[in-house]
Amino acid sequence: MPLDRIDFALLRVLQEEARIANKDLAARVGIAPSTCLERVRRLVRSGAIRGYRTEVDPRVLGIGLQAMVAIRLGQHARISFEQLERELLQLREVVSVYLLTGAQDLLVHVAVRDVSHLRDLLQTLTARGDVAHVETSLVFEVARAKTLPNYRD
Repeated sequence: MPLDRIDFALLRVLQEEARIANKDLAARVGIAPSTCLERVRRLVRSGAIRGYRTEVDPRVLGIGLQAMVAIRLGQHARISFEQLERELLQLREVVSVYLLTGAQDLLVHVAVRDVSHLRDLLQTLTARGDVAHVETSLVFEVARAKTLPNYRD
């Protein structure tokens, strides 16, 4: 679905403020509320908007430590990356999985209670027959841009 400048404006505002009221969104973009509502629905149906989420303070959930775990696989032929990603995402501690090029094959963002919990998780990962090497970096702070860059506008 081709997007126009209004669609890009809607996406920019919604990335900054996902809970904005439709009438306020319409006013910010300069269109009628009914048009705005239909355009947002079309963006959702097309997959341009993948969903809405609430960002929660990790400490509220009992998460005391986050880490990035770089994984190098031993034999790529034994398991597909898609299958491995699915299996990793089923682990409660896994936040996201990134498929990489370079020395490491995957980067796995994990959230755990404490160092002991991280050690147990790493033992689970290294016990897999397809994992040849694991390197862990602790996350001290996370900063994230509010919006994705738009190279089409």
